[in-house]
Amino acid sequence: MATRFEEIQKSRLEKLAKLKDLGINPYPSRLVKEPQDISSALKEKEGSAVTVAGRITRWREHGNSIFSDIKDESGKFQIFLQKKNLGEQFKVTKLFDVGDFLLVSGKVFKTQAGETTVDVENFQLLSKSIRPLPDDWYGLKDIEERHRKRYLDLLINGDLKDIFRKKAIFWQSMRNFMIDKGFLEVETPVLEVTAGGADANPFVTHHDALDVNLYLRISMGELWQKRLMVAGFERTFEIGRQFRNEGLSREHLQDYSQMEFYWAYANYEDSMKLVEELYKYVAKQTFGKTEFSIGGHEVDLGSEWGRIDYVETIKNHTGVDITKVDIEELKTKLKELKAEFDKSDTKARLIDTLWKQVRKQISGPVFLTGHPVEISPLAKRMEEKPDFVERYQIIIAGSEMGNGYSELNDPKDQSERFMGQQKMRDEGDLEAQMLDRDFVEALEYGMPPTTGFGVSERLFSFLVDMPIKEAVLFPLMRPEK
Repeated sequence: MATRFEEIQKSRLEKLAKLKDLGINPYPSRLVKEPQDISSALKEKEGSAVTVAGRITRWREHGNSIFSDIKDESGKFQIFLQKKNLGEQFKVTKLFDVGDFLLVSGKVFKTQAGETTVDVENFQLLSKSIRPLPDDWYGLKDIEERHRKRYLDLLINGDLKDIFRKKAIFWQSMRNFMIDKGFLEVETPVLEVTAGGADANPFVTHHDALDVNLYLRISMGELWQKRLMVAGFERTFEIGRQFRNEGLSREHLQDYSQMEFYWAYANYEDSMKLVEELYKYVAKQTFGKTEFSIGGHEVDLGSEWGRIDYVETIKNHTGVDITKVDIEELKTKLKELKAEFDKSDTKARLIDTLWKQVRKQISGPVFLTGHPVEISPLAKRMEEKPDFVERYQIIIAGSEMGNGYSELNDPKDQSERFMGQQKMRDEGDLEAQMLDRDFVEALEYGMPPTTGFGVSERLFSFLVDMPIKEAVLFPLMRPEK
C-alpha cells in the first residue's frame, strides 16, 4: 500500500505532466515581469498595481476563487485568484500546490478582515514542487533529520533563519571594527606543506600536479601573517575557514570560521585592551546588548573584564600546583575528576586537560594569564618569569573564547620549541606542532615585537546559547547508508 507521501508525490508528478501537456514550462528561466519585494508591495495603497513572487505557503479553494499566501524572504502576501478575472487561465491553478513558486500581478485591495491582498490579473508558474513540505505530511522527525535537510529546517523555522542573519552581522561587525582600527584584511594559504599555528591534528590531502601530500590549515594563517610582519606589514587580519581533525562536541567542529589578527609594535597587554573593545562592539552590533545567559552562566560582556592567573586558578580549584606536580600526580587528579586523557599524554597535555576541567566553573568574562611555556610554543616568554609566557585566553561561560599572546620572535627559542613539539609529535601526540624550518628562517631576518589573537565562531554559538553544530548552516553529517 502506498504511503501518504507516495500518494502526494504521485499526484504532483501527474500535475507536472499535465502542465507540460498544456505547453507550460514548469521551470522557466525568464520571469515575464520583474517582481518587487513583498515587504515593499505590502506598503502600496489600495488600487496600486503590484507584481510579487514567492513560494506558495497556503492554498484554500472556494469554488471559482482561491485565497492563497505567497512568501519571499521579506514577507508574506495574500493573493486572490478568481475565474472572472483569469478566464481560461484559471483552470491551470488546479495544477498548483503548496510549495510551488508563483509570480502574480494585480491590484492591491483590502479584504473584509482588513488583510492586504493582491487581486490577481496575471500569473506565471516559476517552479513546480514535487515533494510536499515537511509540515504538510510528517514534519522533520529529529535533530539528525533537521541537520541532513537543513534547507527545510530553515524554510519552516523563521527563528533559525534569524540566527544566521545575526551571524552575518557578527562577522561583518568584526571585520568593520578591525578595518576601522587600521588593520588590513589578507588571505593566506589554506593548503600547507607544514600545518602550523595551533595544537591540532590536521586533515591530509594530496596535490596531484605537485605530487605532494598537503595539510588543510589548522589556524587562520598564523605563521603566514607573522611572515607578513617580517615583510613590513604592521596590522593584518583574516576571517576564513580552518580545519581540525578532532572529536565532535557541543563546542567543536572540524570545519569552522575564525578571525585572527597580528599587530606589530604591540604586546599582549595592548591586545587585551583591543579585544575587550572588539567583543563589546560586536555584541552590541549583532544583538543590541551585552548581557547573555549561556548554559547556566550569566555573562555581561559590558562589564569591566578581570584577570585570573593560570597556576593560581588551577591550584584554588583542584589543590594541584602545576609548577611542582609530576605526571603521575596529574593522572591521579584527572582520574579523580573523571576527565578523559591518553596514557601517553605529556605533562603539558595533562596540565591543559586539567585546566579544561577547571574553566567549566568560570563564568567570566575574564582574561586568563600566566601560562607555562610548555603549553605555549608560539608565545614570548615573560622577562621576569621565563618559565611563563605573555599569553591570555578569554574565558566566557566556562570555555575559551579567544586566545592571544605576544608573539615569539626569537628564532633560536622558536626553533628549540618547535623541535620539542616535533619530538612530542614523533612520539604519538598528533596535536603537537610541526617543525617549520621555513618560518624559523623568516624570523632570522627579523620580526618586530608583535601581538596576535584568534577567535572562532564558537563565540557566536555561545552568545546564541546553542551547540556549535546548530549554529552552522550545513553541519557535516555521516552519509546515510
